[in-house]
Amino acid sequence: MASRLSEASVRGAGVLAPPGRLLIDLDAVVTNWRTLCDLAAPAAIAGVVKADAYGLGMDQVAPALRRAGCSLFFVAGLDEGAALRRQLPDVEIAVLSAPVDGFQAIYRDYRLLPVLNHRGDLAAWPGDDAVLHIDTGMTRLGLDPAAVRALERRRFRLVMSHLACADEPEHGLNEAQRCLFAELAARFDAPASLANSSGIFLGSGYRFDIARPGMALYGLNPTPGLPSPMRPVLRLEARVLQIREADRPLTVGYGAEAEIRPGQRLATVAAGYADGYLRAASPGAGALLHGRRVPLVGRVSMDTIVLDVTGLPPGSVEPGDWAVLIGEGMDADDLAEAAGTIGYEFLTSLGARYERTYTGGEGAGA
Repeated sequence: MASRLSEASVRGAGVLAPPGRLLIDLDAVVTNWRTLCDLAAPAAIAGVVKADAYGLGMDQVAPALRRAGCSLFFVAGLDEGAALRRQLPDVEIAVLSAPVDGFQAIYRDYRLLPVLNHRGDLAAWPGDDAVLHIDTGMTRLGLDPAAVRALERRRFRLVMSHLACADEPEHGLNEAQRCLFAELAARFDAPASLANSSGIFLGSGYRFDIARPGMALYGLNPTPGLPSPMRPVLRLEARVLQIREADRPLTVGYGAEAEIRPGQRLATVAAGYADGYLRAASPGAGALLHGRRVPLVGRVSMDTIVLDVTGLPPGSVEPGDWAVLIGEGMDADDLAEAAGTIGYEFLTSLGARYERTYTGGEGAGA
């Protein structure tokens, strides 16, 4: 009878070792939060931890921020709000985009602040323990200015709006939104919040009472075109599976788009679009092996990419080595640029197959 390995013995043998790993520096998240606190003072800095803290793990990130002193958090949905409340009983949690009508009991049971986006929300939640969202130009969620001006005066925990072009400092909509929000927010006896990550860097006039950074907490650059003021948070590595040297002219990957010459050496690496390494990054992306940048060759596949390691010393790269996809000066913004997108998409697309390891964040003082 064939022997059957137990799962424990298989894992012990390394057979089930994950092909990639994420190393997430919670101390860096806290440092970024404190950097923004110092810059925005006297405005307070909330923590936006929606989308599982931008893919990095809300259950780890939010407690680290709480230990550092953060007391107001923003999530996208009721499921995130309930999960965060179970972890953090003593903070305020605002839910940005969940319906209110029909879900009042959940908001109350978990002590969540509903963000009121339209007249129906206002009718469904007459209390003052809510956030009023005003649309000043994003045209996405929130009451339009006419509806706000017609609104009977009432109290709210917070009045907020959202900047559409904060990462473009010269865009005229920024100042238009700031002026309109200042006018409408003054109608209410409540703290005001306008600035997202990039908005904090537009100047003190945009910060109001509370700012709501997300991407900057996680090491993405809130000042495109300038050196990032944020500390890197993430290191992403994937394992080298195979090395081959071309003995004749060949093509690489789907579509045979990349041609290689005899003598070129290639490393196949265990990361692909199923892991959040976006297929659109196929031209122009790369990785680091033993501290040297190597280019990607051919299309990104579901589970693998191919790197050109011809420029590295023969024999220096072997199966089992780790290729750095994010880290050591190559960040998610770089990969995003190669894919024609933004760092947000890369972070929130990181797949479940990576082994996640967290460092720091323990007992961070205020």
